This record gives sequence, structure tokens and C-alpha cells, in this order.
Amino acid sequence: MSSSANKKIPATKLCAHTLTSMHYRDADLVNDLLGKKTFTEVMFMQIMGREPRGVDMRILDAALITLMEHGFTPSAIATRMIYMSAPENLQGAVAAGLMAVGSQFVGTMENNAVILEQLVQSKDPAGLAESIVMDIKKNKQHLPGFGHHLHKPDDPRSIQLLALAEAEPELPKTYLQALRLLAATVDRVYDRHITINATGAIAALLGEIGVPPRLMRGFAVISRAAGLVSHIAEEQQDPAGRFIWETIDDAIPYIGNGPSAKNNPHE
Repeated sequence: MSSSANKKIPATKLCAHTLTSMHYRDADLVNDLLGKKTFTEVMFMQIMGREPRGVDMRILDAALITLMEHGFTPSAIATRMIYMSAPENLQGAVAAGLMAVGSQFVGTMENNAVILEQLVQSKDPAGLAESIVMDIKKNKQHLPGFGHHLHKPDDPRSIQLLALAEAEPELPKTYLQALRLLAATVDRVYDRHITINATGAIAALLGEIGVPPRLMRGFAVISRAAGLVSHIAEEQQDPAGRFIWETIDDAIPYIGNGPSAKNNPHE
């Protein structure tokens, strides 16, 4: 018997089709989903492997709407620049912008969610929160889920998101409590108020509906893809890509010793 015969054969629960039908998990696409379920409901079912409750949809929709658009952030700028360079490649422009969804922008809820999960599972959450925040401060690391360069003293998005979750009787509130504890610890350790930003709030909300930390960034990708398509739609009607390029080219001076140095307008 060959060694390949002993290997487990991969399988999927996501989709199956015949000559006359297609199923998403156990639901018939034509008879159970089309015209009867929303995109968000089917997306949740596919990703999470269970039927969504009403509270799941309200929380997820709030998170997706919040993450969709943040203006001229690195992801939007990347999308516009790539679309300017290759307008025949809309999907490539969106993909370029999605590459910026990471630990510094948009996808930061994942790092915060890891901390919240540790606090939820800890027998001494207050002590653990103190240790985590002290370590972050000591090492001068970025504090995931906290701080914003524009929204001070508090992020209005976070206030609304947390209020929406607190009002849901079906949620256990364990991740919300962990976030509140973490926020209080942050303020005490840093001796000043640091706002919970939108991705910090979203980390708690998605945790409340059972989304694992390592999947949370996926929802950010889904949401931001829609926002990036809107940037392309605007780029088609009112282009900003060339202006961004020319502005940067003019604003960042050449400081070398080549012939262009004598023509440097910034000197």
C-alpha cells in the first residue's frame, strides 16, 4: 500500500453542486437563499458555519459599515494610484488597497482581540490587564485598539458601537467587560485618557458574537473592499490619483548631490 493511501483526503462543507442545483453548506442556493436571505446573512453562515441570529446581523452590520470607509488612508490611496496606472485592472486596484489592511490600519482589531480573549479566559483579568499594559508601555509598543490622531477625547464611533452592543440582551458582555477593564487600566498606567478607537470596539463586538480573533481581519477585508470600489467609482468620475502623485512628487525634495540639486525648489 502506498503512503498516499494513508493520507486524509481533504473535504469541504462550504459548497456542492449537481447538474440542476447548487448548495451553500446545507442550503439550496436557488430555493433557500436567493430572494430570501441578505448577503450579510449568507456571508455569516458561510464563514461561521451556523445560521445567524438577529443580534449577529445587527452587530456585524454595524462593524462592516464602520470599517468600510476611512477616507484617504493608505489603502484608498494605493487603490487610486494603481487604478490610475492600470484602469483596465479594477480588481488589481482593489487588491492593492486590501494589502494595506494590517496591524496598523483597519485590521488592528485582531491584535486587540487577542488581548481581550486572554482577559476573558484569565482567572485574574485585572492583574493580567495591568501586566499587559505595563509591558506595552515599557517597550514603547503600539497599543492595539486605543488612540486616534483625530478623535479626541473619545472616538464617537466607539461610543456608538459599544452602546449598541450593551443594549443587546442576548450578548454575554464578557468581551465588552474585558475591553472596559483594559481601557481603565490603560488610562491609569498612562496617567491620561486614551480613547478606545473603532477597531478596539469592533474587536469586542465581534468577540461577543463568537468570531475568533484570527478571522476578524477577514471581515475588515470584506468591508474595506466595498469602500475601495467606491473610491474607484469616484476616481472614474473625479480623478485624484494624478493629483496625489504630483503632490507627493513636489512635496518630497531631492537632497542628493546630482544635477537636480541646483533646481531644488525646497532649498
